[in-house]
Amino acid sequence: MTRLSATTIDLLPPGIARPAYDRGAIATGVVHIGIGAFHRAHQAALFDAALAAGDLRWGIIGASLRSPAVHDQMAPQDGLYSLVVRDGAAEDVRVIGAIREVLVAPRDPAALVAAMSAPGVHIVTLTVTEKGYKLDPATGALLAGDDDVAADLRDLAAPRTAPGFIVAALARRRAAGLAPFTAISCDNLPHNGSRLRAAVLAIAAQHDAGLADWIAQHGAFPETMVDRIVPATRDEDIAALAARTGLEDQAMVKTEPFSQWVIEDRFAGERPDFERFGAQITRSVAPWEDAKLRLLNGAHSGIAYLGGLAGVDFVHQFVGLAEGRGFVKALWDEAAATLSPPPGLDIPAYRAALMARFANSSLQHRTRQIAMDGSQKLPQRLLAPIAARLDRGLPVEALALAVAAWMRWQDGRDDSGAIFTVDDPLAAVTAARLAGAASPADRVAALLAIEAIFPPRLAGDAGFRATLTRHLALLGEAGSRAAIASLLSKERP
Repeated sequence: MTRLSATTIDLLPPGIARPAYDRGAIATGVVHIGIGAFHRAHQAALFDAALAAGDLRWGIIGASLRSPAVHDQMAPQDGLYSLVVRDGAAEDVRVIGAIREVLVAPRDPAALVAAMSAPGVHIVTLTVTEKGYKLDPATGALLAGDDDVAADLRDLAAPRTAPGFIVAALARRRAAGLAPFTAISCDNLPHNGSRLRAAVLAIAAQHDAGLADWIAQHGAFPETMVDRIVPATRDEDIAALAARTGLEDQAMVKTEPFSQWVIEDRFAGERPDFERFGAQITRSVAPWEDAKLRLLNGAHSGIAYLGGLAGVDFVHQFVGLAEGRGFVKALWDEAAATLSPPPGLDIPAYRAALMARFANSSLQHRTRQIAMDGSQKLPQRLLAPIAARLDRGLPVEALALAVAAWMRWQDGRDDSGAIFTVDDPLAAVTAARLAGAASPADRVAALLAIEAIFPPRLAGDAGFRATLTRHLALLGEAGSRAAIASLLSKERP
């Protein structure tokens, strides 16, 4: 079948939105590191809206730090791809034209540094996942023992890490007399801007103290919160879109109608009119970030492990179960008590909206997808609200059940005995810790000893340890659904 491209886009049927601006006239104002599905469904759509409104400064050069897969999908399509928004039976398709080029950093690191150093680039955005920053999840410090970090600390001639590329590009801009760009992390890290800034300054200081001072004084690393559910694209999605449009689109992404981007008002230079295109500019992102991490992402992690263990494939199937919906509500009750909502955020309304989003069956959001990289996600999604509640003497039954489910997940075997691969950067560490740990108490103790995940405050809490042990024992003996039922039975008056 014919591929979507600049030469075939006019073959699309009526009703499929496409770029009305002259793609040849747009400038590159954004470099994005980590050009996966989330960026294409979220930030790129906003920059595309700016282009459509006539501000042609915001074309994007995307880059992958690892795989050439996205480049190979998008290069034959001239950077074009379809954004498919699904809400129940309704489906809206829009072709995005904002991405001008996709680079593969390991193939040509110098090309990415040059792109970020160009005078017209004012913003560098990142979606590299939590593990992509090469930071200790508990402390936020650079993983100095990591081979890629060590290489960037020695030499930045060919950077390997996202912070390393930023330092190399900022050094070149400083040498050329250019202002720094604004570096915007769009990942689910607590205080993502501050953590990115600290990583950049640590690498810069290793090479040039003057450069580090210049970045600290003139650079900008705003905190952000991003929210849009973007499930992995499957072959069936590509085939269904081709049947509708008559063109094959290997780079398509699917998502939900909801989209949110909250950005701290801290920029080093030019920016688009973010507010006009739906983003929120605020003085403090932290309250928005906490609400999203602890309610949406925390529930997602609980759903991923409890649902995955029970053999539930999709999020909407989990919340379609009475006990699944009950668990999510119980977790939200606990997590919501740790929040300080900003003006404009109605927590009950937010919870209702989240449940409706989780129940959107057209997204086909897989629990296995969410379960990836759990060691990097637990601290901000589940452990932070647990610590806050323990500090107040409050119970953590639902939150602890989600953590216990993650612990059970490390066995690589679900409730039916089916074997799966634990996809996590610390999978080898957890497997080594669990070797020889037979009882639930021993297994909890072994995993709580992983300081990269569990802070001493939690690892040393006898009550928390006992709660985890009780949950883990029941998960092993009776399975996920029985453990949820037990939790909910205790909550009833």
